[in-house]
Amino acid sequence: MRFAGYDAYRKSNSPWLGDIPNHWEIKKLKFLATVQPSNVDKKTVEGEEPVLLCNYTDVYKNEYIDSRLDFMQASAMEDEIMKFAVDIGDVIVTKDSETPDDIAVPACVTEKIDGLLCGYHLTQIKPIDLDGKYLFRLFQSKGFNAQFTVAANGVTRFGLPQYAIANAFAPVPPIDEQKTIARFLDFKTAQIDALIAKKQALLDKLAEKRTALISHAVTKGLDSSVPMRDSGVAWLGEIPAHWNISRLRFVSYGIEQGWSPQCNNQPANAEQWGVLKVGCVNGDSFDENENKALPDDLEPKVHYEIRNGDILVSRANTKELLGSAALVKNVRPRLLLCDKLYRITPNPLVNSDYLVRLLRSSIARYQYERNATGTSGSMQNIGQDTLKDLSIPLPPKSEQERIAQYLERMFSESAETWRRIQEAIEKLQEYRSALITNAVTGKIDVRAWQPNQEAA
Repeated sequence: MRFAGYDAYRKSNSPWLGDIPNHWEIKKLKFLATVQPSNVDKKTVEGEEPVLLCNYTDVYKNEYIDSRLDFMQASAMEDEIMKFAVDIGDVIVTKDSETPDDIAVPACVTEKIDGLLCGYHLTQIKPIDLDGKYLFRLFQSKGFNAQFTVAANGVTRFGLPQYAIANAFAPVPPIDEQKTIARFLDFKTAQIDALIAKKQALLDKLAEKRTALISHAVTKGLDSSVPMRDSGVAWLGEIPAHWNISRLRFVSYGIEQGWSPQCNNQPANAEQWGVLKVGCVNGDSFDENENKALPDDLEPKVHYEIRNGDILVSRANTKELLGSAALVKNVRPRLLLCDKLYRITPNPLVNSDYLVRLLRSSIARYQYERNATGTSGSMQNIGQDTLKDLSIPLPPKSEQERIAQYLERMFSESAETWRRIQEAIEKLQEYRSALITNAVTGKIDVRAWQPNQEAA
């Protein structure tokens, strides 16, 4: 369904906003809402009645704040409880982060939750002459949000000052029109999100097939007719009779972790030293662009420089990405190992491509998760001894090479399917973003829209 623009427009005198409908206004946010950065910490005090705390993760991962979320408990002073109580229609935005792109990420409160307060790292916005859901969508629009990206300041961590939010210019339609725009966007984004979810489910199935393919190849081999024997490892079961079981410490010259100084928040250029980020191993291959520039006044620890043939494994990461591994090939100079990554130097007993596939398999992941440490659900750690003692099915070297080549061939065949699905997801995400921006800036007129038109 296509939407036309309004009948008449006027200049807004704002480069990002352009022309707006004649009957819309432009006002600073401080004249439309109360803007208050929260100072409620996650501390707990024995004997005090605990409160629920909406924190950074609740906002960053969810568009709406409601009772489905699992809020943390904390203590708060009486004046904090009075000031930062969260109510329906409030918009909560992130006010500090490691990157400017994660600043001013919004969530809208859609349900009254007794005892819930806006927590640290967040700014609470209480609309007065605005519809909360319209304001939430406004924060999601490109131009409006860009005002905060440029206003964020910092070196290793970026913060968004209160005045930057309060003095941001907002397009303001009549309140009934705001509510219609919000309803329209709720409906349309739900449709788009459902399509994205279906595409993502296809990627998840492909990923599961890849994992199953790797795990079978590195535990059973490629020839189903060979004799099998008990591996002696209960959770591993049988392996080909001519294979051995080894540990990672016996197929490597060494395992080390690197150095994580305070770095600049942009990638190093070709002439600079850079420190790798843990995300450099999250994909199917090593990504050298996932790095941070080393400040000019810091002397690089050159013994941590990455070399071709290194195998990198994430030491500290989310549960899903813990133990992600990649083989370094054709790397640029002046990149350093960080302390959230392990570097493995394989010895001649093992083929590097085979070892990387094994480290990314379900049998390795089982061992990582069984021995991981860390109390946070969002961050887990693998100890060096856990990695060194990793049980490894070890075929003869020539067979390792055949297995690695087979897996590379199979993954290459599925790569085009993966690329097409990922491209479709990206286009849907771009369309979603453009639709939000066009609706809240008056580029399309949705005043006559009704949900039943969609079903017709």
